[in-house]
Amino acid sequence: MLEKVKEVVEKVNKFIPKSEEELNNFRIEYLGKKGFLNDLFISFREVTNDQKKEFGATINNLKQLVQSKIEEHKDSFEVEAESSEIDLTRNVPLDNLGSRHPISLIRNEIVEIFNRIGFTVSEGPEIEDDWHNFSALNTPKEHPARDMQDTFFIQTNPDILLRSHTSTVQVRYMNENKPPIRTLSPGRVYRNEAISARAHCIFHQVEGLYIDESVSFADLKQCLLYFAKEMFGEKTKIRLRPSYFPFTEPSAEVDVSCNICSGKGCNVCKNTGYLEILGCGMVDPNVLENCGIDSKKYSGFAFGMGIERIAMLKYGVNDLRLFFENDVRFLKQFSLL
Repeated sequence: MLEKVKEVVEKVNKFIPKSEEELNNFRIEYLGKKGFLNDLFISFREVTNDQKKEFGATINNLKQLVQSKIEEHKDSFEVEAESSEIDLTRNVPLDNLGSRHPISLIRNEIVEIFNRIGFTVSEGPEIEDDWHNFSALNTPKEHPARDMQDTFFIQTNPDILLRSHTSTVQVRYMNENKPPIRTLSPGRVYRNEAISARAHCIFHQVEGLYIDESVSFADLKQCLLYFAKEMFGEKTKIRLRPSYFPFTEPSAEVDVSCNICSGKGCNVCKNTGYLEILGCGMVDPNVLENCGIDSKKYSGFAFGMGIERIAMLKYGVNDLRLFFENDVRFLKQFSLL
């Protein structure tokens, strides 16, 4: 019996399967319930005591050899089987495709609307210095306007910060380009605000800038009316309220007629019929001069809006935090947009 087992060991060592089926038959032959090894373990009780130690060790070695042989060859046949089942000519199923995030959808739509009237996209760094974020925008040291924004400063360098608006991109663009300028600056911004249904410490903005000769406030109003109608529908109305921003003069905040109640008044618009969407104004001459543009020859307007606010109005979302939580149930609603 011991000699027979040693012959089987030699046979297993020489075994090289040519297919997955041959390897499976090999496994059943040796490791199956009626396999060779199972018969050996049954016959072990009939072996004389002086041979049991050597016989038992030989059986265990054989079992390990069979298992290692199977492990050695099974992966190659699995890959071959999987690859043979792949039909490269099949159409890709479209039922499990992902979707763009609602913020990306609104950003792209805003950019497309302003592209139609000649605005091009410009981008800049999210980590900025004091000059581009404040000083160049007519916000000198100790100016009260700095209190309007709770800024994230880099602790090791108080002159470096996370930008609090994308106006920093406009400053860089004016430094590098001569009028006429018509640019749109979308991007992520940061402010140290308490997170709630209406506010977040991270949000997204789109800011526009137009500089040329004889640009007037009437041009600004017409541009924003065009945007509102394209974004919210032809029946949309806008109103401008006087406001203050250090980098524009005069300045205004823009409201659009509530698309939920059609301007009649509801809980969303607090019964006013209007919802605020952006701030705007004529570029302050000091800002133009800071960027090397002759304020006596050129004038311009600027505007800025929060993408989250537009998305909330467009899609009827009542909690800003939903845009940041990556809840699949929420995001799936936008898969067909």
